[in-house]
Amino acid sequence: MEYYKDPGWIEIITGPMFAGKSEELIRRLRRLDYAHKKYLVFKPDIDNRYSEVDVESHLHNKIKCIPIKDSSSIRQYLAPGVDVVGIDEVQFLDEGVIALCDEMADHGIRVIVAGLETDLRGEPFPVSAALLAKAEFVTKLTAVCVRCGAPATMTQRIVNGVPASYDDPVVKVGASEAYEPRCRHCHEIKNKH
Repeated sequence: MEYYKDPGWIEIITGPMFAGKSEELIRRLRRLDYAHKKYLVFKPDIDNRYSEVDVESHLHNKIKCIPIKDSSSIRQYLAPGVDVVGIDEVQFLDEGVIALCDEMADHGIRVIVAGLETDLRGEPFPVSAALLAKAEFVTKLTAVCVRCGAPATMTQRIVNGVPASYDDPVVKVGASEAYEPRCRHCHEIKNKH
């Protein structure tokens, strides 16, 4: 990777589903157009809820992106003159994205990632946890708990109208048909060991 003169850093936008993470990522990237900054936007190709080739928020605001299979796919698009790299749904990428984000920031690229902080069990996603520790700037968003109206910091997976089981797969792409924002007191897990 070629060295850039401008300083780079890592920003992470995190929180539960329906907190506005993708919306905030899109907002930050669109502002770069006014500054004539060159940016690239990526998302894991498994996130095809609304679009194959856009990062799209639940409010249907969108920005063009490059769908990728894994973090190493990002490297082929990096070129001199790229000022900013945005990555949505970072929790779905492999742990190689952590070192790559570090490397890009070390070489003068502003890196903005958005993703879930915790999984259906309320446990940290390893990629998100590492990036939270490394980021210079952290934006932690909340949603509104659908049960009590308190600030929601957790993502509740729903299966056939009831909370998911502890043993359900951690990765399942979905939207309001499969997930609800909940506060810590209303978050439930069936069959927790």
